[in-house]
Amino acid sequence: MNPLIFLDTNVLVYAYDIDEGDKHKKAQTILRDCWNKENGAVSTQVIQEFYSAVTRKIPKSLPKKGARDVVRTYQAWPMHSITVDDIIDASELEEKLKYSFWDSLIIVAAQRTGAELLFSEDMQDGQQIGTLRIVNPFK
Repeated sequence: MNPLIFLDTNVLVYAYDIDEGDKHKKAQTILRDCWNKENGAVSTQVIQEFYSAVTRKIPKSLPKKGARDVVRTYQAWPMHSITVDDIIDASELEEKLKYSFWDSLIIVAAQRTGAELLFSEDMQDGQQIGTLRIVNPFK
């Protein structure tokens, strides 16, 4: 069985940001692999940030309907909905690891899904947090 991979927002955004060159191609490959192996996971935070970024922050933004259609596809994946307990745990992790609150919330959500790997370019590549290992797929 393939390990569950939690994807940070940047991976999803790069897959739709054609101006990102090699990162765009790598992100597309990661998503294709996760769909084929049925081992991708996200959180409501990731999906919200994705929608906001691809409709407003990338140079060739997606139309809102197109972005909503993409968001709908992720209903097929394990998705963690953020809770009050997650917020508290993330705030404690923020203090302990010195990550931003938002990155800490991503880590907590990844752990809650049971993911073994967290793909993100925003955190320390190779860091192990409990059973979760952070991987920067763009290195």
